[in-house]
Parts: sequence; C-alpha cells; structure tokens
Amino acid sequence: MSLELTRTRSGTTREMMDWFFSIHLLKGWLPTSIFAATAVGIILLVVLKSKDGWLDPLLKQLGWGVIGGLLGYFIVWLLSDVFVVFGVSLGSLVETTIVYGIAVLSILIAMCIDSGKIRRIVSIITIILTLISCGLKVDAIYGEYTTMGSLFGHNQFSKLDPSIIGKASSSTDNTLENWENLGKANKLPKMPEHGEVHSVDIPATLSHFKARTANIYLPPAALTKNPPKLPVMVVMAGQPGTPDRFFSAGTLGKKLDDYASKHYGLAPIAVSPDQNGSLTHNSLCADTSSGNAETYITKDVTNWITSTLPVDTTPEKWLIGGFSQGGTCATQLGPAHPDLYGHIYSAGGEIEPASGSHNATVKRYFGGNEKAFDKHVPITIIKHNSPSKQTWFSAAGQVDWKSQKNQKTISKAAMDAGMSVTTVIVKGTGHDWHTVNAGMMAQIDLFGDETGLGKANKEIDSYPLLEVVASNTNTFND
Repeated sequence: MSLELTRTRSGTTREMMDWFFSIHLLKGWLPTSIFAATAVGIILLVVLKSKDGWLDPLLKQLGWGVIGGLLGYFIVWLLSDVFVVFGVSLGSLVETTIVYGIAVLSILIAMCIDSGKIRRIVSIITIILTLISCGLKVDAIYGEYTTMGSLFGHNQFSKLDPSIIGKASSSTDNTLENWENLGKANKLPKMPEHGEVHSVDIPATLSHFKARTANIYLPPAALTKNPPKLPVMVVMAGQPGTPDRFFSAGTLGKKLDDYASKHYGLAPIAVSPDQNGSLTHNSLCADTSSGNAETYITKDVTNWITSTLPVDTTPEKWLIGGFSQGGTCATQLGPAHPDLYGHIYSAGGEIEPASGSHNATVKRYFGGNEKAFDKHVPITIIKHNSPSKQTWFSAAGQVDWKSQKNQKTISKAAMDAGMSVTTVIVKGTGHDWHTVNAGMMAQIDLFGDETGLGKANKEIDSYPLLEVVASNTNTFND
C-alpha cells in the first residue's frame, strides 16, 4: 500500500513539474495576469492619498521618476554600449524597456517612503510586480525564454536513441531526386508524420572542449530504414544562451517540420552544438587558452555528424549559422572552412568576436597579440579566402542599428569576395529571436532550393516582415 502511495505521489509530482515547466512566458495567462496586476497596483497608488495629500506628493514622486529614468539611461548606456559587460549591446528596445522600468520603480519607491501603512503595502507589492513585468517584457523582446522550463534550464528534449536513425544507402538510386519521384508516385517507404528533436552529447575527442549537451532535429525521411543523404544545418545560439534555444525560442524543429510536410518528408538535418561551454562564457569560437572551440565545432561536431547521421558530406550541402555571438561564429568559421560549409546564416552577428571591449578581448584571449586576434575577424577571413563560391544570408532587426551597420560592412566584403549575398532587415524587431525566426523562414527555403530538396520560386522580400537591403541574388532560382 505504501509503495502504491509513493508511486501515486511521484506521478503527481511529475505532473505538477511538467505543468510548471510548460507555463508560457511570452503569451498566455501568466504574462497577462502579471501585467494586469501591475497596472491595477499603479492605479491604486495614484488614487490613494499619501500622508501629505495627493497632488503635491504625486508631482514630487513623478520628479523622482524622471531623475531615476535619466540615471538609469546613463547606467544602462555605460554597461551595454560602452563597457559592453554583457558581451553584446542590449539593443535599443531592451534598453528603453529597462529605463522605463527604472523610472517607474523610482516613483514606486518614492510612494512607498511617503505613504501610510496600506499604501506602503500596495507599493511594495507593486514594486515586485513591476520588476517581474519588466523582466517578462525584456524576455518578450528577445524571445529568449519561452517557458518556465527554458528559464530554469529544464531539458525538454529526450536523449537521442541512435537506433531510430536510418542508415543512408550507398546506392546511386537513393538520391533526393528519386525520393521526390517516389513521393509523387505515392511509393515512399513508411515514415513518421513528424520529425523529432532530441538532445545528444557530442564527444570532444580531438578538442577536449567542455561542451554542454547539443540538440538535433531529424526530419521524417531520416527516420526511415534507408534515407537519402540529407543536407545539414549547424546552428549556434548566442551568449548568454544554451544549445536548445534554436529549438525553443527559434522553433527550428517546427519550421523544418513544416518544410518536410511539403517535400515528402525531406528537410535538412539540424544540429545545434555548444560553442561556449557555459551560459556566461564566450569562447570566441576560436582555439585559445579558454578552450578549443573552433576545433570542437569544425572537427569533433563534423566527425560526429558524418559518422552518425545520414548526411551528404559535400560542403554545398552544409550550412553553418547562428544568432548574435553564434552568428559571429558562423561568419568566422564559414569563410575559414569552405571545405566544410557552403552556406552561412547570420542573425544579428557582430563585426568581430568580442567578450567585453576590444582591448579586453585581445588581452584576455590572445595575450594582447592583435595579429592573432585579427585572424578571427570575419572580414579578414573573408578577404583571406577570396574568391569564394559560398552563400551568405544575414538578418538584422529594424531597430538593431549596430547589427545593421555590421551587416552592411560584412556584406560588402562578402560580395567583393564573390559570395552570393542576401541581407535583409526584419521589420519591427531588434536584437532578438524574432529577427532570427523571420530570417530563418526564408533561409530554410533558400537552403532547400540550393541543396535539391525542393524549389521555392519565391522572392525573399515576399516573406513576412522581410525587406531586402542588399543582394546579388534577388530571387530564388526558378
């Protein structure tokens, strides 16, 4: 009886934890309730009189809000854009949200000090709600943490069972073209309706890099007994961030599943490895005293993919991409290894790898050696490996001015090197996952077109929110 009771309690606990981890942070009842409660608290504080009346104290409290906002703006500007303590600029939308949040908190603190018992209690509760609201708003701008599970580092994807992966046949008949013909004739092998996303530990055999668990998407075709050799997307999240971000915040698995549903179960295999080793560490995607990140991504990850998955090994069928610091990595490693990657995707990438200021980065990672550092700057790498037949697709948010400036500089160098370049601005977004998602929708179709998965026949700027600002390939191939 006690064992049965223990099992029941254990099952109930798991159900409660699953419910908790599934709570959505970007939409739904939680953010709506928090925002509403915060608004109610502020309205109550305005209506309730302070100890010395109503209008005069309120004007003084608003004055403290102005002072707090101005001071907050100065501090945020210093931390984000001068000292770059977060590794990258926070972006104007986030900076504005934080400044407004500080201004409101300044008013609430002033109200709390100049209040009676009831008003002080309401002030304290509203201060807490405002802090949470500000955090939720910043998260909504970035699109980084989609659920409570992602916030607390809960792994929502099961471990990969290698037995589910089909082994690509060496037969010359097992091509993407023949697979498509079988699909048109309704003669495809049995396959699941949807692809699968899993977590996997990729061994650092050569690099000895201390990488976190990677994530992988397998399309339906890869889960058949004898799949064709498929294209590969190697994608990296930013810093701070975790490898599962492309499948949670970036919904990459769903995007590729949607693609597969229109192409007889065919879609690229996507692997999101860890290029940093921890949430706060920036490896610069280089081999330095902080770890052999470049060797890990280009050798260990590559070797694992080619030995484990049904993939085409030619560079024309491989894409490397990423967001923010991950986009910088892609724009470093892609041009530096044209024998591995034929395609590059960057959303919000930087002009050079950075962990703090330029001088601090060079000193910490390269012992102050500017020449050693310069070998990892995208523009330098692109020029050194010119001419190039690679493609470079980049996306920057409409209010992410810094990324737009970086994008313009790198795209010019890429065009000069002979790359096929497409750069887009995403309307209404900043340095966030909304930019990644909008750009990735077009990139998947473009990559599928270039690798033989299926024709797109669609102009890039016809995608939602996208505006092409520079390109030497205006449309997909007909």
